[in-house]
Amino acid sequence: MKRVAQFFKVSFENFAEAVKGDFPEFSDTDIQEIYDKILLPKRATRGSAGYDFFAPFSFTLAPGETVKIPTGIRARIDEDWVLKIYPRSGLGFKYRLQMNNTVGIIDSDYFNSDNEGHIFIKMTNDTNEGRTVEVPQGTGFAQGIFIEYGITVDDQAEGVRNGGLGSTTK
Repeated sequence: MKRVAQFFKVSFENFAEAVKGDFPEFSDTDIQEIYDKILLPKRATRGSAGYDFFAPFSFTLAPGETVKIPTGIRARIDEDWVLKIYPRSGLGFKYRLQMNNTVGIIDSDYFNSDNEGHIFIKMTNDTNEGRTVEVPQGTGFAQGIFIEYGITVDDQAEGVRNGGLGSTTK
């Protein structure tokens, strides 16, 4: 099997800034405890294609609610590879938990972006059955799959990423 990437934690400062932005209820002590417990993504079995992303803290999503999770994770990815992120299959099947951008795309040059390549996962509970999703801290809630991709023979892309999420369209 070809090895094309490695996961790391972002710095504590980066993680703390991201959490404080969307979760002001967490104290500095809470954030340090959360950061210390962050698990790097991993596969559950040898046959698993996806690397499970684990919830850095517990969250609940009622029907129609959305949450943006700062995972505390970044990925160094070889050129010509991409990390695609999806909800865990069981959560999607049971609750219609969906990614807000359908599929998260983490490019190989995102690792060196201004935000350290911090991977955020934004999800919505799109249930039509009135079901609330409860995800305990440390539980797998999303999965990432590394995919090799090609480019056209006349490709001329020379730009260099300098920002975080959505930076290539700015």
